[in-house]
Amino acid sequence: MVLTSLNKITGLQKKTACIRNICILAHVDHGKTTLADCLISSNGIISSRLAGKLRYLDSREDEQIRGITMKSSAITLLFGKDGEEYLINLIDSPGHVDFSSEVSTAVRLCDGCIVVVDAVEGVCPQTHAVLRQAWLENIRPVLVINKIDRLIMELKFTPQEAYSHLKNILEQVNAITATLFTSKVLEERAEKDTETQMTSDSAQRDQVYDWSAGLESTDDSHLYFSPDQGNVVFASAVDGWGFGIEHFAKLYSQKIGIKPSVLLKTLWGDYYLNTKAKKIMKSDQSKGKKPLFVQLVLDNIWSLYEAVTKRDKEKIDKIVSSLGLKIGARESRHADPKVQLNAICSQWLPISEAVLSMVCNKLPSPLDITIERVEKLMSVGGKAFDSLPQETQDLKDAFMKCSSEETAPVIVFVSKMFAVDAKTLPQNKPRSILKSSSLTTCKSA
Repeated sequence: MVLTSLNKITGLQKKTACIRNICILAHVDHGKTTLADCLISSNGIISSRLAGKLRYLDSREDEQIRGITMKSSAITLLFGKDGEEYLINLIDSPGHVDFSSEVSTAVRLCDGCIVVVDAVEGVCPQTHAVLRQAWLENIRPVLVINKIDRLIMELKFTPQEAYSHLKNILEQVNAITATLFTSKVLEERAEKDTETQMTSDSAQRDQVYDWSAGLESTDDSHLYFSPDQGNVVFASAVDGWGFGIEHFAKLYSQKIGIKPSVLLKTLWGDYYLNTKAKKIMKSDQSKGKKPLFVQLVLDNIWSLYEAVTKRDKEKIDKIVSSLGLKIGARESRHADPKVQLNAICSQWLPISEAVLSMVCNKLPSPLDITIERVEKLMSVGGKAFDSLPQETQDLKDAFMKCSSEETAPVIVFVSKMFAVDAKTLPQNKPRSILKSSSLTTCKSA
């Protein structure tokens, strides 16, 4: 099995279009390492029961003792989708502000990132920081809203309250993206105006500067997170489940006879299902109409949690049977309801499948890197790309082609350097007395 995986990896390394270099970014304790465990368990490297407990990528002893990630760690995973195999190079980065240099290192090496946000805590300072880092390095993000189980078990939210809360989180994240986008457009406009400014002082005095110019003409719709675009997953990594709304769009299109494309556009938002007319209509919250997302998705998840926590065996058996799942006797009789929840949810809505599908669909391969990013990576120390030696500039094409041919040059990128005392370097260490004596004896002989 190991040999087969190695052969697959070797083959996929030559298919650059099927490679994804990604990192996981988040505020501290928002569930990055637990999510990484779930993704790793999908490859059989660790047991799914240990996901979240083992903290596989926290390989240092102090990380395990303190329960936080302090150094970025990487692993390669395989994922199959629609008959296509993908090679995913995953980096788990720290969330604590003290280790932000590890985050910038990880971001520089990747083409995309998974931003994780705690459903209870919402957008935190480091969430803002990692979104900004991803923006500055020009890598594409996708969003995982994690720990939705806390809305059920701790905050005791109703499905409707949870929906409103999730909408607010999404709006907060998109507000950060909008701020970053606006700043970029205004900076570019200011630079352009500086280059083309009028030489006449009188003309400049009469000029009225329009700061909004350029914002309206620029399409920024692809920058934002929206479930209907497939770049958002709702999840509970600790309970092993996660989903994008496309999963439920396909599921319910067969049951209620509505096209998946229509459901995909209306499952998130204030739309409700008119059962009599079999039509989806705009919801009027004042009339108490449930949005589709509440009615078709959250209500079912809440019902499952309620049945398991209350030990309603008849209802649990009915749910398991309707979903076509097989739950082992050990999980069914376990004293901890979390074990049974994990067994059911991880089969019904496996988080690894939802997240890795999103990664393969929405995050770019190394071939999609932009010219601007290549020049920025090659311009060490803030030097302009045009000022680099011609031999270095000639590597830009090879950088973008990512060729695995034998004639292609090997490019090594150093993403992080450490400052050390010059005295500790091997060439600066004094020779020992023993070595000096031996050398003298040899010469004398």
